[in-house]
Formats: sequence, structure tokens, C-alpha cells
Amino acid sequence: MLLQPGSFIKATPALATTFFENTLVYITEYNSAGALGFIINQSFGRTLNELEEFKNCQPLPLFTGGPVDQEHLFMLHNRPDLLDKSLAIANGIYMGGAFKQAIDAFNNNMLTLQHCKLFIGYCGWDAEELEAEIEEGSWTIEDLTDALLFNAQ
Repeated sequence: MLLQPGSFIKATPALATTFFENTLVYITEYNSAGALGFIINQSFGRTLNELEEFKNCQPLPLFTGGPVDQEHLFMLHNRPDLLDKSLAIANGIYMGGAFKQAIDAFNNNMLTLQHCKLFIGYCGWDAEELEAEIEEGSWTIEDLTDALLFNAQ
């Protein structure tokens, strides 16, 4: 399988006892500079409304996107019609967009968890780093449906 935006990679037992143990990552960026993705099956253990800035929002689950930049929120979704400034990834999946629009859409039940996932942090690899980790057996490229993105817990 070819590694590209929209690919899923799964941690192998070689990553047991590390931050990435039993993780499934959705790759959002892949080019000569490296790769970026989000762990889609690791709960952060808190909800959005527990963050002071979003205390009046619905209690939306947050996911640990990865160990990099855990000071910021990131969003993957399939509703660019509701969120301006979204970046197309692959197969109708988008990253980012106007966060205030997303919160308003959630609060008005126009956007649901079947269409959007919120992350704290992300995974990042420098040029050829992810390829080396795959070659050494730390990750496998998985043939999975994009529907799993919003259903993985």
C-alpha cells in the first residue's frame, strides 16, 4: 500500500510501552518534508466544555492527536459546507476550518460527532522518518475505510 494523505497507519507491538502503543493514526499530510497525522483511537479523557474558553459548549469528547503541540486544538471533519477555511485531505475528509463556526454548528445540532473529531496535539515525522519506522516494523499501513475516522474510540 502507498502512504499518502488519507492513509491509516497502525502501531505494531514494536511500539508497546511507548506513547504510541495500540494507536491508529490518520495521515493528513505526507510529502518530501515529512508527515503529519492524528491518533484517532485515544481519548484525551476530558471534554471540550472542561476547557475554560469553551465552558458554554456541548461536552464534546477530545482525543489525544499526538505528542506534538498539545497546547492547541485540531479538527478533522467531513462538512466543509459548514466550516470555512477547511483544508481538503482526501476522500471528502478535511482538516481545520473556522473553529467558532464548528462550535456554533455543534451547539445548534448541525454538526455531530459522526462528522467531526477534535484533537489535542498531533503526530509529526521529519522527511523519511515515518518511512524508516515503517521499514523497521513499528507501523503498518492499513486499508481502512474513512468512516472509521469518526467511529474509532
